[in-house]
Amino acid sequence: MSFENIKALTFDTGGTILDWHSGFRDAFAAAGQAHGLVRDWALIANQLRRNSLGKMVNLGQHEPATYNFDGAHRSTLEELIQEHELEDFSEEDRHRIAYEAAHEFICWPDFVEALPLLRKERICASFTILSYRLIIDTARHNGLHWDAVLSCEGIGKYKMLPEAYETVAHYLQLDPGEICMVACHHFDLDSAAAVGFKTAHVRRPEEWGPESQLDFPAQTPRDIQVDTFPDLVEVLGS
Repeated sequence: MSFENIKALTFDTGGTILDWHSGFRDAFAAAGQAHGLVRDWALIANQLRRNSLGKMVNLGQHEPATYNFDGAHRSTLEELIQEHELEDFSEEDRHRIAYEAAHEFICWPDFVEALPLLRKERICASFTILSYRLIIDTARHNGLHWDAVLSCEGIGKYKMLPEAYETVAHYLQLDPGEICMVACHHFDLDSAAAVGFKTAHVRRPEEWGPESQLDFPAQTPRDIQVDTFPDLVEVLGS
């Protein structure tokens, strides 16, 4: 297959670019150590991600969104504090976990050098359900230079709603077939493909931690399947 007609790459960012698991796990562990609490912090980190993600997908389908992903992180954290008896966590601890840790996520090491190469010939935009501020802060923290940040926070329709993908194509002034959605999540890629995007799956086997994988099977074939971002650079000839 020729990929010469692909003029833009839109990247899922949480999970595909950013290692959220380590960031949340370490923030929980630090707060727990400060209060002498021992829990399965990796498990709780995954619960925070999974439950907050559940509050975001398809948001805006029936009524305008009243919160962003930062708000989902905080409300989910409060629920987990009750569930796991972590009431000793101070307000400072809670802000550190739900907000500061997320805004300091480290990106996966294979992406930093690949992004400038991918940007040479194509628009590279973060297309995400994460908040604008989270993407801005993590880009600065990791030295990433996006051509654009397209957050569902501004669109008002969140993935997996087709309006989110259609609006991004409109903003980029491209036909959907000229855009390739890049993600490690098949549910995102399936939704993008449904409106005509090309799709590239980048595997992230340790997204949920080295000992805890969560796989969402693909419903449609992928145009590109790679293990790393250097592989994607090679496939696209960037």
